[in-house]
Amino acid sequence: MEKIMAVYDVDACYAERFADVVNQREKVPFTVVPFTSLEQLKEYAKGHQIEILLVSGGALPEQLKEINAQAVVTLAEGEIVSSTGSFPSVYKYQSTDSLIREVMAYYCEKPQPVLVAVGKRAKVIGIYSPIARCLKTSLALTMGQQLARDGKVLYVNFEVLTGFRSLIEGDGKGDLSDILYFFRQENFGVMRLKSIVRDWKDMDYIPPVKYPEDLEQLTGEEAANLVECLASECGYEYIIADLGQVICSMVPVLEKCDIIYMPVKEDGVSSAKLEEFEQYLDVTRHEDLKQRILRVKLPYHSSFGRRDTYMEQLLWGELGDYVRKLLKGVPWK
Repeated sequence: MEKIMAVYDVDACYAERFADVVNQREKVPFTVVPFTSLEQLKEYAKGHQIEILLVSGGALPEQLKEINAQAVVTLAEGEIVSSTGSFPSVYKYQSTDSLIREVMAYYCEKPQPVLVAVGKRAKVIGIYSPIARCLKTSLALTMGQQLARDGKVLYVNFEVLTGFRSLIEGDGKGDLSDILYFFRQENFGVMRLKSIVRDWKDMDYIPPVKYPEDLEQLTGEEAANLVECLASECGYEYIIADLGQVICSMVPVLEKCDIIYMPVKEDGVSSAKLEEFEQYLDVTRHEDLKQRILRVKLPYHSSFGRRDTYMEQLLWGELGDYVRKLLKGVPWK
């Protein structure tokens, strides 16, 4: 059933522009309907259930009783935001993505059934290697960007130190630690994910943990169950799982992957590590994983410019060319 987010603001340009922008974004699970007249809003509410009502800060609480919205959030015009009566507030003129994430976070605080996005299970692509400094994360980010050009992609990084926050600026509100908390509390679903997920160009991503300690208690089974939930219930076509080097905790996640890309190097130590990894799979009876592992020797970058354009350089440089050729041979692409 269609879920409605109503926006009531006397500024017609703001309400209509906001609705146009949000309705063009598939990752927002609402249809946004703009209103500049309170009477029109009340009339509309008689025949439609409004899940979220965004309303000008000047509206009086008693005026909103007839709307019967599941959640009401006021739009504050000052940068210092405070609650208006019993309603939470968000800053009106921040970026649309930031505003939506704040609204979704308030909406998720109210008791409600956990929603599941309808559709087939996403393809889970694991990026893993027992070898260090092999361009593993660069491969994951490049592949995610390329796949996002014609499909819905979610990138998840399970490493303790990623460098990702320095590459892509964010507002710092919500990350993988929060996702894990809500998942453990059985209070996780599409709405909760949308309140935390960010996007870079066409690719969605969950900001990685801020502190390594946040992953210390994560078991392989928990990580695998989370990946399966993201793939089965959240409406994506591809999940990119960028995995750390702790083998015992990552094998359950690898079992969830449809294909595993493993960057390799040809020096003696790297070859020895690969042999030990395969021996570990044999001893722990995970030999079947070998059939899903595709070893890749990535082209090393000759040079890079500024760090703030690193992501663009990945996609349109040597590694981007390599990934595009790699994906041409994938039957499910």
